[in-house]
Amino acid sequence: MNSTDRDWDDGTDPERLYVITRGRSGLPEQTTFDLVTLIVSRAEPAPTMQPEHAAILRICGSPLSVAEISAYLGLPVSVVTVLLADLLDEHQIEARACVPQAILPDRALLEAVMHGLQKL
Repeated sequence: MNSTDRDWDDGTDPERLYVITRGRSGLPEQTTFDLVTLIVSRAEPAPTMQPEHAAILRICGSPLSVAEISAYLGLPVSVVTVLLADLLDEHQIEARACVPQAILPDRALLEAVMHGLQKL
């Protein structure tokens, strides 16, 4: 069967993805990554590392989001999160939550300020 016969084929080999993650899917309960979680390397890649782990450490010298890492490596986010969980367990990366959106003041307060300014 060639790749044109499979409508679901996204250009990645499912067997390769299975090998990369060693058959694992999902994340440990205590580990959560979302698309905007920032990842920063805390170590240099070792020669004996899995190539994908080493690539993550190389590209994350400055903070990158999980989505960016996925795009740079050409791997699905689900695979990248498994690899990131490995590196996090080994203390080779640091995961930082993105900056939360500012909490906006109550609409009624804003309207009261606006009306007060209009009266001046």
